Amino acid sequence: MTYGIMTFNLRYWNQEDGEHSWPNRRDSVARLIAEKNPLVVGTQEGLYPMLCDLDARLPSYERIGQGREGAQDGEFCAIYYRKDLMDVKAHGQFWLSETPDVVGSMSWDTSLPRICTWALLEGRVYARRFMVFNTHLDHRGQEAREKGAELIWSVMSKHILVDRLPCILMGDMNCTPENRVIQFLRTHLVDTLASQGQDTKGTFHGFRGSTEGRQPIDYIFCSSDIKVTSAQIVDETIDGVYPSDHYPVLANMTF
Repeated sequence: MTYGIMTFNLRYWNQEDGEHSWPNRRDSVARLIAEKNPLVVGTQEGLYPMLCDLDARLPSYERIGQGREGAQDGEFCAIYYRKDLMDVKAHGQFWLSETPDVVGSMSWDTSLPRICTWALLEGRVYARRFMVFNTHLDHRGQEAREKGAELIWSVMSKHILVDRLPCILMGDMNCTPENRVIQFLRTHLVDTLASQGQDTKGTFHGFRGSTEGRQPIDYIFCSSDIKVTSAQIVDETIDGVYPSDHYPVLANMTF
């Protein structure tokens, strides 16, 4: 089976965004997801009211994850999945810090609490299990990005090497391909965009549409036992509306 996996930075609900504020974009976000129909969507920057809006507009999906301040507080790295096709066998969240089990914890030079949400999913038809990790690395601290990526890999690697589970990591890494963070992840995982020669333009566009001179900061990585059949930056508008200030990334994979 080939599955679509999407990562999507939603841009948080900021009243100062004016015409680009969330109430003017929520329908376009939901419609884009529904049209692409991925099996799993990892979102970043979604606040609880935003995710409730998507819940109502995406009835085929269920959601897991909590805010970075705990429960419903702060931005989420939510994982949406097709509830008719997948069951969640386990799920959780850890903080990118020296105390990853402590809610809201911060370490290194991070500017904000950062999180990674994970889920063990099993297909209802083929009973194939795989794991998904969704994160949003710090936008300022290079050490925080590096240590956060190392922490995520330390968790993922046990499932890949010991449990022999296919694993996917997605998210806004807040750095471009030449950064040590991306180079580190590429030594352990497959960069889906790069594997298909699709990493030559940016994913952040600031509601302007143009990514000229930019490179990706949003990625989907996977373990080497997953075959990537295609990957793309979804640089589309919906009825002339940019769904976010980031373009989502969509990869099709065969387990």
